[in-house]
Amino acid sequence: MCGIAGYFGVRQIDPGRVEACLRLMGRRGPDHAAYRQWINAAGQHVCLLHTRLSIIDLDERANQPFGVGAKWLVYNGELYNYVEIREELATRGVQFRTTSDTEVLLRAIDHFGWSYLDKCEGMWAFAVYDEADGSLTLSRDRFGEKPLYLYRDETGIYFGSEVKFIVALLGRRFEVNIDHLYRYLVNGYKALYKDGHTFFQGLSELPHASLLRLDAAGRETRQGYWQPRCLPDEAMSYEEAVAGARERLIGAVELRLRADVPLAFCMSGGVDSNALISIAKNVFGYDVHGFTIVNSDARYEEQDMVEHAVAALGIRHTSIPVDTKDFLPKLRTLVRQHDAPVYTIAYFAHWLLMELIAAHGYRIAVSGTAADELFTGYYDHHLAYLYEVRDHPQLHRTSRQAWMEHIRPFVRNPYLANPELFIENPNFRDHIFLNADGFGRYLKSVWCEPFSEKEFASSLLRNRMLNEMFHEAVPVILHEDDLNAMYFSIENRSPYLDRQLFDFCYRIPSRHLIRRGLAKAILRDAVRGIVPDRILDNPRKVGFNAPIFSFLEVADPEVRASLLDEGPIFEHVRRDRIEHLIGKPDLPNSESKFLFSFLTSKMFLEEFGA
Repeated sequence: MCGIAGYFGVRQIDPGRVEACLRLMGRRGPDHAAYRQWINAAGQHVCLLHTRLSIIDLDERANQPFGVGAKWLVYNGELYNYVEIREELATRGVQFRTTSDTEVLLRAIDHFGWSYLDKCEGMWAFAVYDEADGSLTLSRDRFGEKPLYLYRDETGIYFGSEVKFIVALLGRRFEVNIDHLYRYLVNGYKALYKDGHTFFQGLSELPHASLLRLDAAGRETRQGYWQPRCLPDEAMSYEEAVAGARERLIGAVELRLRADVPLAFCMSGGVDSNALISIAKNVFGYDVHGFTIVNSDARYEEQDMVEHAVAALGIRHTSIPVDTKDFLPKLRTLVRQHDAPVYTIAYFAHWLLMELIAAHGYRIAVSGTAADELFTGYYDHHLAYLYEVRDHPQLHRTSRQAWMEHIRPFVRNPYLANPELFIENPNFRDHIFLNADGFGRYLKSVWCEPFSEKEFASSLLRNRMLNEMFHEAVPVILHEDDLNAMYFSIENRSPYLDRQLFDFCYRIPSRHLIRRGLAKAILRDAVRGIVPDRILDNPRKVGFNAPIFSFLEVADPEVRASLLDEGPIFEHVRRDRIEHLIGKPDLPNSESKFLFSFLTSKMFLEEFGA
């Protein structure tokens, strides 16, 4: 895990800007910093920068930029199946000078070509410069776990793991994309990754599972190397689905335990994190250390389940309460780190968790990202499932009854309290951009963007899950997790984002996904006998959240003044509406989220809008 940045074009980057960029990259790679520059035969300048966080082969021989023949690589990520690929290359006579995954990745590309990326299991953003033909190739992993920002001007193309790296090389700040800020304020975080927009004009991200090649003259071509597919095998039995998921999840965890430094585990009381922790402990005998942020709000608190899992598994565990001290200055620090608003208050708490993990000396944190999108995990998944089985009277009747008994008591979204929601209207999506019309009235100008989604599958349930995986939920989590972890020089690993596991899960018939009113039925039964039963049989979905008033003492005159003081946000948002909002004694969940969005947008414009 590292930081990368670079440039390809007619401009020669000033050495002072390169050094300034490397200093900014230090949090992503505290162990080594270096860069290389070239001028190719067409007169294009090429600059590759790298800072290293040592995870595999800690020796300096694995430092980057790393060269093999005519090819030079800067790489952020991990190639988890590097052992198997190394063995395959060795049988073909390839020799190695390191034990790193970096060398394996570059030699695999050099030996097999770019199509071999489809066989690579890992997370990455990388750049490869080829001295032989003067080309530069950029790539991003299939799920978009590792970020790669792009900016083009009349001189060429800049790239980097973070926005601030490009700004340092470019030598000027970006103009804020106000339209995208409105999108965030009105429609919320699930709207942010639908169409490639960012919070800055002219800035984009390289799409997941893609290659961008610039030839010696700078002409661009882009291609994908993997496409997600939903191809259910309707003949697959429930038992086959459970056994297949179990085998692949265990394999995914095994690959992600590979490291030359110890790993920590983010731990909640839910199935997702405990499945990973229990596999590591009970299947592979790993000395697990779990870390938990304790929420004081009863709606989100699950400490009893965490304590039960810790005792049942016999693992090390560290927890801390949500720390509200110095909330405003800390949030501003986080906005600067993200080069963007912080998407929800949960990621402020996650940042505190990363600080705790770093304080214990860990360089890797394992999290349960994307289990919901593989196995079903959200309340609207239940309603989409009821729609899917509507033509199977007995299955629909028993599933609906189980939903009413086990799930309905926990549902707070008013739309999702109706079990017939999608049966009555399969196109209903107002629950996703909840209260968008009302939040639009906080703006001084009219702004509205209707909900849209991509078509991945004919199944309503699977199409929703895939949109969440690639456009709504998972990209948000990955963005925030990466920046929070790298602030403390920690690598984040997500075992559920595994190609073999993904491909298998999207072959499972939809009728198997929910049972007895419990979402993630396949996951629960796949880890039965590994994870404590009490965790697996708990119907309650918590998720991490926190009410804004737990952090903001709005009765404090100084806090109130900081929310309402003059600033660029009030060129766009009505102050009187915010004053009314913070005057309420309590806020429903959607308004609490909006107030946080306003606060972090206010800080963002103050930091980046000048």
